Amino acid sequence: MSQSPTTSPTQDYDPSAPLLEVKDLQVEFRTKAGVAQAINGMNFTLNAGETLAILGESGSGKSVTAQTIMGILDMPPGHIAGGEIRYRGQDLLSMKPERRRKLRGVSISMIFQDALSSLNPVLPVGWQIGEMFRVHHRMNRKQARQKAIELMKRVGIPAAEQRVGNYPHQFSGGMRQRIMIAMAIALDPDVLIADEPTTALDVTVQAQVMRLLKELQVENNMGLILITHDLGVVADVADKIAVMYAGRVMEHTDVFSIYSTPAHPYTKGLLESLPRIDAEGDRLSTVPGLPPTLTDMPPGCPFNPRCPYATDLCRTDRPELLPVADGHTSACHYREELYAGTITAREEVQS
Repeated sequence: MSQSPTTSPTQDYDPSAPLLEVKDLQVEFRTKAGVAQAINGMNFTLNAGETLAILGESGSGKSVTAQTIMGILDMPPGHIAGGEIRYRGQDLLSMKPERRRKLRGVSISMIFQDALSSLNPVLPVGWQIGEMFRVHHRMNRKQARQKAIELMKRVGIPAAEQRVGNYPHQFSGGMRQRIMIAMAIALDPDVLIADEPTTALDVTVQAQVMRLLKELQVENNMGLILITHDLGVVADVADKIAVMYAGRVMEHTDVFSIYSTPAHPYTKGLLESLPRIDAEGDRLSTVPGLPPTLTDMPPGCPFNPRCPYATDLCRTDRPELLPVADGHTSACHYREELYAGTITAREEVQS
């Protein structure tokens, strides 16, 4: 006889509120070298069935954002200095730890970046998937094993009945990523965070994984947060894109506007660095320089040392994230000129 599931931790939430809201989130790491501002005023809203892609170079704050939303940020050295994270109107940051733990996996779930290091190497994958049902739904081992087989089939792992007892090292990289997805969607979460889900996979497997995520999202009407540094990965799946740099959102708009009318020099540089089939033989463009050290941020706009459009204003005053068009915001003093395409480079930036 099946066991009754545990009481839903979401039963008191407001169904009319946005699925997930992040307001002015600030996260810092207090180290011997100083205070590193990993997240400096993060804002976004995610609705049911919507895909938000968070883009940026390594160190821009993408994964720290995901860990903070999930409640798995190491504290210390991490410290949440301000802001709100609201799930269906309830602030997760002010929630009691026990209640927030009940949300993980049930309401908000995450696919981690490296499946091999995230999976336990000494336990069969079926046991690891089934743990979600043993803990949250109080199922016995036999019931949990059957659920694990169903999920493995659901994410496209062949011969699931025979492979449920296999260990992570017995699967390919693409299959391990599918196992991670099975664990993340086991309890049909409302919000799924995918942190670099196609890292180290070849392009064919990347496409398969992204197609699977999209199918599961449509099936369950999930809100999906896709964290990546690859503009090419998100072109076909994202609804909205937030471009991060040095812990800040530099530009936020729908996927079509990002590609057609970027309004921030960093976004423009990322787009120009993509290989083009109509530019065969040309030298690839790059974004010159390196991201700033988070313990020693430059004054003004954090991108100004790498920006070909920077002026004295950019080196002294930090631009706010302001509208440039309906639903399109940019943190650049010259966002309107960039949006209109009327700005020209003012200086050569050294690599």
